[in-house]
Amino acid sequence: MSGVARDQDVDIDLGQLVRAVWARRLRILAITLLGAGVAFAGAKIMSPQYRSETRILIEPRAPAFASTQQANDASAGPLMDELNIASQVQLLQSADLLKKVINDLKLYNLPEFDDAASGSAMSSILVKLHLKKNPLENPPEERVIDAFVERLQVYQVPGSRVIGITFTSKDPKLAAAIPNAMANVYLSTQSGAKLDSNSEATRWLEPEIEGLRQKVSEAERKVAEYRTSHGLLQTNGTTTFPAQQLNDISAELTRVRGDKANAEARAQAVRNALSSGEASDTLPDIMSSQAIQRLKGTESGLQSQISDLQTSLLNNHPRLKSLRAQLSDIRSQIRQETQKILASIENESKVADLRASELERQSDTVQANSARAGEDEVGLNALEREANAQRQLLETYLVRYREAASRADSNSSPADARIVSRAVEPVDPYFPKVVPIVVVAAVATLIMSAIVIMLAELFSGRALRPTDASPETIEAEAVVEEKHVPQAAPIAAAGKPVQPSMLAVVADEEDTIEDVKAAEDVPEDEAEDDNEFSVASVADYLTGSRAPLAIAISPTGENGSAATVSLTRMLADAGHRVILIDMTGSGYPTELMAEDPAAPGVTDLLCGEAAFGDTIHGDRLSDAHLIPQGQSDVRRAMRGVDRLSLLLDALAAAYDLVVVECGSADVAGVSRLTRSRDVEIILSLPEVEETIFVALMTEFQAAGYERVVLMSGGEGAEQALGRAA
Repeated sequence: MSGVARDQDVDIDLGQLVRAVWARRLRILAITLLGAGVAFAGAKIMSPQYRSETRILIEPRAPAFASTQQANDASAGPLMDELNIASQVQLLQSADLLKKVINDLKLYNLPEFDDAASGSAMSSILVKLHLKKNPLENPPEERVIDAFVERLQVYQVPGSRVIGITFTSKDPKLAAAIPNAMANVYLSTQSGAKLDSNSEATRWLEPEIEGLRQKVSEAERKVAEYRTSHGLLQTNGTTTFPAQQLNDISAELTRVRGDKANAEARAQAVRNALSSGEASDTLPDIMSSQAIQRLKGTESGLQSQISDLQTSLLNNHPRLKSLRAQLSDIRSQIRQETQKILASIENESKVADLRASELERQSDTVQANSARAGEDEVGLNALEREANAQRQLLETYLVRYREAASRADSNSSPADARIVSRAVEPVDPYFPKVVPIVVVAAVATLIMSAIVIMLAELFSGRALRPTDASPETIEAEAVVEEKHVPQAAPIAAAGKPVQPSMLAVVADEEDTIEDVKAAEDVPEDEAEDDNEFSVASVADYLTGSRAPLAIAISPTGENGSAATVSLTRMLADAGHRVILIDMTGSGYPTELMAEDPAAPGVTDLLCGEAAFGDTIHGDRLSDAHLIPQGQSDVRRAMRGVDRLSLLLDALAAAYDLVVVECGSADVAGVSRLTRSRDVEIILSLPEVEETIFVALMTEFQAAGYERVVLMSGGEGAEQALGRAA
């Protein structure tokens, strides 16, 4: 029987659940061994399944006789993308390919691929109850294909162009033979598809090539007839006859005009020599004349004789007169010959002029013919373009036809894939794995047995405990469970001296209060009414006031600190985010709340030996948080007590309420914690002593703290100590 009332709030006792499981450990062990034995027997009864795998690499492959250029072009081509690889995976699972493999290996004769033919008692019962379709209604071929597909797995290896073909069978030889057979059928199918493409291309190209040959012949015949009919005969391959003739006439006309200009220049030079009386024997045309050369020789001889005779004869000597007459006659003949040469040059100029005129007339005629030929060439060019287009198409078809015809053999058209790993006959079965099955079954049986026992404890109520139990109830339960519970804090601490607060370690000369106000009188009904100053009442007051910071003063020592711990836990149980900072000298709140009394705390933070986040810990009995006293030197830590105000501001922004337990502190010590007087001051006095209470309230109100609350929580302290125990 559970000791929990029907309308009482309960909590799950995890310790009771663990004890219940441990008490039945032998039964759980027996059930676990039984489950492992059943799993072992089942694994041994199961028929072993073997699995083997073949891998195919998808890549473009060139024919065996391909040239280096073709091989380079094939290797430089784009690789297959993911969609192409996925398409090849689907092709490997196509019904036609599977049927071919089944027929080649005669799998339809194996009972493994037609279990429905033999059937089973359970299957027959399900069929008769119309809970399962009769497998015999399907054709035998479909049943074999369905069984084949169930054992087959085709997948793409991630991050590669490799396709894996895996097959599972009871026969290890068959498990290796089927993936290899599928790979061979796939490669032959791909190669056959290439051969079919080449054959179809050859059959289609043959009539097309024959038709193109006739079209090319007809187009070239039309070009030749057009040239003949329009006189567009070619001279050097590309130039027509009129154009070539015009070019020749233009070249000859240029030459004749040059000869004419040359003749006129020579004639003018001869005229200038005759008119000026200068020696004309320097001119090329005169010097080249044989007659002029003979006359010049005769003149030179006569001149020599006259010079010789003048030395011995007088000027009027008949011999000299005769020689002078002969010299004058020779010079007259030279002048006449020069006139003849001039007339000859002038005749050459006239002939060149007549030749140029004739060539110009012929050029005009040829230009007219060339213009007509240009108009005719428009139609010729159209015919030639058509003939060239037909010829290029014919050449392209011939190249493709020769290439397709050369790949009519199976070795010339390899599939765009190759086997990189063939399946081998497996030695060890793929399923069942005896050891993993037994281990998993044992662990599952162990967990399920423990869960069943825990659920039984929860439903029976033995693993439930009340959350609002009184100290007497907790103590009674602890006695039943044979646990030792220490006495309450006030009793235990009754004979101990009250230790001073951490705030009193360092003296501050500026803490003297100059202006002291008169303390207000405490109403008698408040002092006499114990319920109004209980821990619950103070918790309700703090919830209503929504104060971000509360400073608890415990003049009587550890029993007051225990009441503050009870207040913090009560606020946390009510759903508030609350944290308690232990600033006492004894560290009693840390002892009550911390899982580890040596955890880093406020002194370690002020000394710089711990981070801010490392000093916040959870309460072991509630959802409240705690910053413990710490392990560092208190005097060294209190030198940085002024930084506590920044710490409190940060915590106030993160929590609904920050409670600072200062122990036996005075007004001067509390003033160091916060710059503002708008805080809640809680005087934790488990046993109200009017003299102490009035004196403390007077001091705090005189220092400017108007919100001073009395908390008389003896029961709360005892409850907190009872939970800690």
